[in-house]
Amino acid sequence: MGRTLPSITQTFLTEQESLTRFRRALRREDQIALDDLLAAARRHLAAAAYASHLLPFEIMLLAMLVEEHKELMRLRTLLEEFVPEEIPPQQAGSDVDSAETRQDHGDSSLAAPAARSE
Repeated sequence: MGRTLPSITQTFLTEQESLTRFRRALRREDQIALDDLLAAARRHLAAAAYASHLLPFEIMLLAMLVEEHKELMRLRTLLEEFVPEEIPPQQAGSDVDSAETRQDHGDSSLAAPAARSE
């Protein structure tokens, strides 16, 4: 008889188990975030069974990305209720990364390094 493949649930649990040492090395707040991401990926196990051409870890990452994007869309919709007019992308971030903006907002830790005089 042919070999049987492990179920997607078994594969997911194996992948999750392989992250145990990584998880332990994280700070507590990051462990909670990782646990949330893994729980989000777990919600897509049925769909993951149809992505057998991907590696198990790729499936997990894709499922996490789907959940994060759903949250982003939910927050964007919520924000649009409060701020009805949309800011064009080129205006939204045109001066965000300039040194003047960082200094104007008192964020000296992000200011561009000053030129050294030698």
